[in-house]
Amino acid sequence: MTTTRTLGRSGIAVSALGFGCWAIGGEHRMADGQPVGWGKVDDDESVRAVRRALDLGVTFFDTADSYGTGHSEEILGRALGKRRDDVVLATKWGNVFDPGTRTLTGTDDTPEYARRALTASLRRLGTDHVDLYQLHISDADPDRAAELRDACEEFVREGLVRAYGWSTDDPERAAVFAEGPHCAAVQHALNVLQDAPRTLSLCERLGLASVNRSPLAMGLLAGRRGGTLEAGDIRSRPPAWLPGYAPDGSGADPRWLARIDAVRDILTSDSRTLAQGALAWLWARGPRTVPIPGFRTVAQAEENAGAIEKGPLTAGQVAEIDRLLGR
Repeated sequence: MTTTRTLGRSGIAVSALGFGCWAIGGEHRMADGQPVGWGKVDDDESVRAVRRALDLGVTFFDTADSYGTGHSEEILGRALGKRRDDVVLATKWGNVFDPGTRTLTGTDDTPEYARRALTASLRRLGTDHVDLYQLHISDADPDRAAELRDACEEFVREGLVRAYGWSTDDPERAAVFAEGPHCAAVQHALNVLQDAPRTLSLCERLGLASVNRSPLAMGLLAGRRGGTLEAGDIRSRPPAWLPGYAPDGSGADPRWLARIDAVRDILTSDSRTLAQGALAWLWARGPRTVPIPGFRTVAQAEENAGAIEKGPLTAGQVAEIDRLLGR
């Protein structure tokens, strides 16, 4: 496997593995108190982990302005420092938040807000441009999205953004953004347990990159099986859109664990860890996939980056996983 992939039609080269920066944003919540972060973080460890990932060849980092209500962008900017030009930075907009209380307060799908959000993200990241700017409202109205696509084209003309995309699991919505010449990607859920053939087909047809969020199924494909989750962790009170964890906060859904156990031997072949096998499955789904596993520690950064040298699973292994999972 080549260690780089191209972000769709943009021509921008990225490492085949990106790192998702949701977790390093720390605790934040919805207005009703629902946690939407991953609990407490050690900012110094986050900085060390980002820099370790860089040293191991990871050049693509994906964050959002709402992660930690700005904190993730600030920590990523701090970690990159003078190495900003060595990486491809992706962030997202669309959620409105109060950093004072670390609370998400709603969404704003106006082009005017997109510009204000971009200006604020550039400041927090310590940069003069974003390489991939993504709409973070997954169910935004398609007509309004067309206006936002045009706004992104204007950002490209001004040199503030190099390419853009939409974080949505709806391929028909993603296709609206794809009508713009500088649309390069769709970010969507994809992992061994949650395939997305329609979105992958769209990416292939329209020349988009498939940026894979939840590649490790919120930790289940990294080996999490149970145990108490801290109160500030989204998985302790999983919202309806987060599968794999019991609604009562008791931890992992036993049905998901059984499915992981069914394919564990294949994923851990060739001395891979479970997480490395899950990433190898994603690379085997096609040449456009770029998984972005989350991380909070240097050890997690090292394990995830270690998947690159082991490469993708074989077509036969992918077919056997489909058989075992009844697909």
